[in-house]
Amino acid sequence: MHITTLCLLLLFLLLLTATAHGGDRVTGRAFATRSEVIARHGMAATSQPLATMIALDILKQGGSAVDAAIAANAALGLMEPTGSGVGGDLFAIVWDAKSGKLHGLNASGRSPKGLTAKHFADQGLKAIPKFGPLPVSVPGCVDGWFELHGRFGKLPMKTVLAPAIGYAKEGFPVSELIAYYWGRGARVFRPYAGFEATFLPGGKAPGKGDIFKNPGLARTYEQLAAGGRDAFYKGALAETIDAFCRQNGCFLRKEDLAAHRSDWVEPVSTNYRGYDVWELPPNGQGIAALQMLNVLEGFDLKAMGHNSSAFLHHVVEAKKIAYEDRARFYADMSMVDCPVDGLLSKAYAAKRRALFDPDRALRKIDHGDPKLREGDTVYLTVADKDRNMVSLIQSNFRGFGSGLCPTGLGFCLQNRGELFTLAKDHPNSYAPGKRPFHTIIPGFVTKDGKPYMSFGVMGGDMQPQGHVQVLINMIDFGMNVQEAGDAARFHHTGSSTPTGSTMLDGGVLHLESGIGMEVRRALAKKGHTIKWAIGPYGGYQAIRYDAKRGVYIGGSESRKDGQAAGY
Repeated sequence: MHITTLCLLLLFLLLLTATAHGGDRVTGRAFATRSEVIARHGMAATSQPLATMIALDILKQGGSAVDAAIAANAALGLMEPTGSGVGGDLFAIVWDAKSGKLHGLNASGRSPKGLTAKHFADQGLKAIPKFGPLPVSVPGCVDGWFELHGRFGKLPMKTVLAPAIGYAKEGFPVSELIAYYWGRGARVFRPYAGFEATFLPGGKAPGKGDIFKNPGLARTYEQLAAGGRDAFYKGALAETIDAFCRQNGCFLRKEDLAAHRSDWVEPVSTNYRGYDVWELPPNGQGIAALQMLNVLEGFDLKAMGHNSSAFLHHVVEAKKIAYEDRARFYADMSMVDCPVDGLLSKAYAAKRRALFDPDRALRKIDHGDPKLREGDTVYLTVADKDRNMVSLIQSNFRGFGSGLCPTGLGFCLQNRGELFTLAKDHPNSYAPGKRPFHTIIPGFVTKDGKPYMSFGVMGGDMQPQGHVQVLINMIDFGMNVQEAGDAARFHHTGSSTPTGSTMLDGGVLHLESGIGMEVRRALAKKGHTIKWAIGPYGGYQAIRYDAKRGVYIGGSESRKDGQAAGY
C-alpha cells in the first residue's frame, strides 16, 4: 500500500476512534455530560437516581410536586445520609400555580434554651466545636415536611413516606459518590454515640453497590406517617431524643422540640438582565448570590469570554465583596436587624462595584454600609402536571452532622450550631433559642412574572458562588440547563465568615481542571492565590419550565450520583 494511502487510512481510523468518545458530542457543548431531560407532565431532579424515581412514582399516583419532594427527601435521608436526614434543617421555595406566586419556608431549628454562651466560656472555648453535643440545634426538617404538606400536599403522608420506608426495610444499593463520602465520614464519626450502630453495619461503611438497610429509620418514618409532626416534636420520638441527649452531654430537650415552629417567609429577589432571581432572606446566605449578581450586572461578562481570566477575576471579586457583608450582617432576623433592602439596593451595588480593580485581586476588604434604604447538603427540585414547582434543600451540615445518633431512630442530629460566633455584639452571636447563620439555600427564577427555573447548588459556602455561576452560564452565555451545571467552576475560600474569621490575604481560588493553564497564570498575575482541588465545587440540579412548548427541561450534573427524569 502506498505510504500516503496508509497515512490517510490511519488518520481516518484515529478520527473514528475520537468520535466514539463521550467528550466529542454531536450536539451541545463539548463539556456537557449528556443532553437535557425533557418531559411534559412532571419532572424530578435529585442527587440519587432512586430518589428521583420515587418522586416520579408519587407524581404518577396523583401527588403534587410537594408530595413528591417530601418523598424524595425522605429517601435521601436514607440513601444519602452523608448530607441529609430528619435530624437536620430544611428550606424551600414553592411556585403555586393556582395563586401564581412564590412561597418561602424557613424550616431551620434553633439553639437549645438550656445552653448559654457562658457554658462555652466556662469550657475555655473560642469557637463552637464542629462535632459532638455542643453544636446540636433543633432539627427542623420534619416540621418543614408537614408545613409544606399541609399547604400543598394531595396524598396522605402515609403514601408519601411509603417508598422510603420500604427501601429502609429491604435495603438499597449504595451509589458511588455517596459510598466515598460514607467511608470518609466513618473515620470522623465512629467515636460518637450511636453512629456505628446506625451507619456502620459489621463495623464498616458500606461500599459502592453494597445493600444497606436502616430499620430504625423505617420505624421513625412509620411513626411520622401515623402520628404526624407531633410524633417527632412531642411524642415518643421526642422522649427518645431527650433521653439520649441527657446521656451524652447534649443540651437539646423535649421542651426545645415542642417549642419548634417553621416560618413561612417572603422570598426576596433582584432582577438580573431581565430575569428575577429569588432567594430566601437570612438567617440563610441566599442574598449573597443576589448581591453578587447586582455587582456583576454592571460589567459585560459575555464580552470577556466564559471562564476567561477577566471573567473569573470579576466574579471572584464580586464574591469577596458580597461575602464581607455576609459575614457582618446575615443572622436570625427575628432577633437582630439585617438590612436586606439596603444590601439588595442597586445603588449600594454600584457603590460596592467601585471597589473593583480589573488588574489586581483584592487582598483585604471591609463590609459596606447597606443602610441606604434606596429602595454537604442535598438539593432537589420537582415539578408536577399542574405546573407547580418546588425548590427544596435539606442538610445535616457537616456530612452526618454532629455524629450523635439517638438510640434506634436511624438518623444523626445536625451540628448547625457550629455556625454561631462566640464573639460578643455580633448579629450571629450565640444565644439560646436562636437560629444560627445557615448555608443551605434554594433558588428560583421567574421571568415576566411567570415561573422559569427551580434550581440549587449544594456545598456550604460554595452555594451562592454556584448559584451565580450557573445563572451567568445560562443568562450571559446561553447555555442550556445541563451545560450550565457541567461547565467548569471555581470555588473561592478564605473570605470573612459569620463565625468570626476574617479574610486573610485575599483567600484562595480553587479552579476545576476544565479551566486551562493560561487562565490560571493570568489570574496568578492579578494576585490570586491559585490551588487545585477535587470535590468542593458543589452539586447542581435544575428544572426549567418552557411555557411556550408546555414542557419541563431538567438537568443534573455529573459531580453527583444524581439524575433528572420526567414523564
